Amino acid sequence: MTYKVELLPSGIVFEVDDQQTILDAALAQNIAFPNRCQVGACGMCLCRLKAGTVEYQLQPVLTEKEQALGWVFACQAFATTDLVLTFEE
Repeated sequence: MTYKVELLPSGIVFEVDDQQTILDAALAQNIAFPNRCQVGACGMCLCRLKAGTVEYQLQPVLTEKEQALGWVFACQAFATTDLVLTFEE
């Protein structure tokens, strides 16, 4: 199954397969997405979930407060619905 991901404020939209991370999907489609390590250690791909849901194979190191605020590690997150993401606080 595929889902649509919209990046705010740019309005860029791309598709992600349910078997690939958000970051992998973006990079495969030549979407500029901040990243460095691609394993959840550096925090470069950290973004905020404005709409939709994600799941992880391995839970990322996010505090309960960060999770409640919608922070997502795109290199580790798999979409389970269409998503709206932002890099803005």
